[in-house]
Amino acid sequence: MKKNSLLIFLFFLLEVACVSDSYLKIKMEIPSFSPFDLEQFKEIVITNFWLEEEIKDFDLNQELVDYMTLELARQFKGKISKAAVSWEKEDLFKNEDFWKALSPDLEKAIFLTGKAQYTQETRKALLEKERARFEDSFRPEKGLAERKVFTLELSIYFIDTQAGKILYERNFKETQTSSNPKQTLRYAFFDLMQNVKMKLFNTILREGRLQERYILLK
Repeated sequence: MKKNSLLIFLFFLLEVACVSDSYLKIKMEIPSFSPFDLEQFKEIVITNFWLEEEIKDFDLNQELVDYMTLELARQFKGKISKAAVSWEKEDLFKNEDFWKALSPDLEKAIFLTGKAQYTQETRKALLEKERARFEDSFRPEKGLAERKVFTLELSIYFIDTQAGKILYERNFKETQTSSNPKQTLRYAFFDLMQNVKMKLFNTILREGRLQERYILLK
């Protein structure tokens, strides 16, 4: 239905082009390129992630797996399951035999796995504060303010369970700065993962993006 509507719209533009000496700016939904067809798989198996460092009072692995499971369940029509990986070394991502042996009975399935690091730091910034309206001073008052900076570094791998080969990999580094001293790791995590989700899903699910295009009219 969308293709037919697009064709009709393009024919309309061609007709307009015959009678105009200008150009037309339009917004079109451009499909994203995907390096593999997710629809050919019947199952996505989400594993635990390789963590650069454990975080006190925040289970990053569990949060990542739960988030990916929930979001993919809304989009993917097949089955979503989980598998535990014993991470002996980081470079297992390119070990085809390891992934083939992990779930030998899986057919038309794909692993979603990766590595992650999530950090929080407090930075102090020198800010200028405005003085009261009638204070006798031409210079603004300066003071120190604290900012919380959250950084999520995430590498995502999609691996064919039968061949053990990486079909797609992508690295993310998302940062959020907050002036709220009570901002928590968990709250910031979901904000950062929203950015990851939009970038990742636009690719693997071939979601379209609205982009501006100029059509020259004769």
